[in-house]
Amino acid sequence: MFQKLAYEPEQNSIFNTSHFSMRERLKIFLQSLLNPIVKQFIALGITPNIITTIGLLLNVIVACIFIIGAEKGEHTDMSYIGWAGGTILFGGLFDMIDGQVARMGKMSSRFGALFDSVIDRYSELIMFLGICYYLVSQHYFMSGLIAFVGLIGSIMVSYTRARAEGLGIPCKDGLMQRPERIISIGLSAIVCGITGHYFNGNHRLSINIFGYDGFETISIFVIPLALIAILANYTAIQRLKACYVYLKNQDS
Repeated sequence: MFQKLAYEPEQNSIFNTSHFSMRERLKIFLQSLLNPIVKQFIALGITPNIITTIGLLLNVIVACIFIIGAEKGEHTDMSYIGWAGGTILFGGLFDMIDGQVARMGKMSSRFGALFDSVIDRYSELIMFLGICYYLVSQHYFMSGLIAFVGLIGSIMVSYTRARAEGLGIPCKDGLMQRPERIISIGLSAIVCGITGHYFNGNHRLSINIFGYDGFETISIFVIPLALIAILANYTAIQRLKACYVYLKNQDS
């Protein structure tokens, strides 16, 4: 998320923002909950760029957890996924508050916004690196492919917005933006880890209609990744289409 995270109505968006009012209200609610932490960081003299960097380091830890789990964990051991999920959500907390610290501490700058955006991309790439490494190493090849497609969509959502705004086109809305992706991956990873611990990491649910095992413990983690792969790429394409219409109307 950009360091200017404070809620500002996106009146000039090329999308119909009425569909995203719930998301905007949730953003305001979360910001109000995080205000005490933000004020404490400001009092300690912690800058937004430091907070952004901490978020990056936490995502490096996430990737390390996945890689260690791939190399040392058993095929049925989902605990590494759970610990990685908790770290993902903890790192996401820093992604959320760096912008508030910049605004409330009057430390906003154009370079800060650029730094935040670039580091967020690195963070997400590193996180997906760990996920893909784990899934492929544990012989979930198709799941690893799904995660890679989700990575493509995640990056393209951000890239399409950046290129559009570089052309002066407002392009901020859409499905599966960074906060939704982080929450979806983090929560599903935690649930997968807990399920694997208390039940069985190799548990399979037979689907009699198809006559084969269609659901297993790892699916708790992979299904949200599949949704991200679909919705993030859909959002990138929709943004591209909306920009085409916007530019065509301006040129006509």
